[in-house]
Amino acid sequence: MAASRYSDLDRPPLSEAALNRALVHPGSLWTGVTVVDSTGSTNADLARAAREGAEEGTVLVAEVQSAGRGRLGRTWTAPPRAGLTFSIVLRPGVPVAAQGWLSLLYGVAAASAARRLAEVDVRLKWPNDLLIGERKLAGVLAERVDDAIVIGMGMNVTLKQEELPVETATSLAIEKAACLDRDPLLRAVLREIETHYRDWIEAKGDAEASGLRSAYLAASATIGRRVRVELPEKQALTGQAVGVDHFGHLQVESDGERYTLSAGDVVHVRAVG
Repeated sequence: MAASRYSDLDRPPLSEAALNRALVHPGSLWTGVTVVDSTGSTNADLARAAREGAEEGTVLVAEVQSAGRGRLGRTWTAPPRAGLTFSIVLRPGVPVAAQGWLSLLYGVAAASAARRLAEVDVRLKWPNDLLIGERKLAGVLAERVDDAIVIGMGMNVTLKQEELPVETATSLAIEKAACLDRDPLLRAVLREIETHYRDWIEAKGDAEASGLRSAYLAASATIGRRVRVELPEKQALTGQAVGVDHFGHLQVESDGERYTLSAGDVVHVRAVG
């Protein structure tokens, strides 16, 4: 017999009906929330839906993912109902060059919501990993699908130490957060996304004018740090992270030169001495 969705009282299921009542209303960005027991990847599912014309504001939440993906093709797993795993469809009418900010916007929104509800100091590692200290709480993955952007997040909520996918991860439970209820956490993240997204759209994708760039810098754990950036083709750059440009690219100073990086895997280098 299959285990009941209610068999783990510490990990109750999300209510699709309650989420729709709270989030979907006239004037809202969110046009529909679907909660499924399991899927391979919410991003892959919504990418297919986006190709078929899914509306902006479509949200897909999975209680468990069997083929979740992180940046650079990494896998991401968690026990059923132990995390928040969801993706959204956006169709921003702003210049394509500005749309690189969307994954950073998502990270800013999620970090802000977690700080407010969970009362833990969540920071961002460029471009959009959520950290508590130097441990990863959540990751964000954005993909272009025709004229849409599909963005997904996996946040560790009630995972125990032995359930973490990697030793460098953490969860809200491990960090003794004030809120471990996934329902208000999800609502808060989506509402924060909507607020930042509307401001950004109104500013025609200008991260400076919308306040997005300053919000990102204020939440950043990377800017001001010495970093090593693993680049494509097994190259690496070590230097001081000094900012993000108007496209959201990381700026690193190394050996007297400033480099602007659109992609790469950042490692925060510990100070010596």
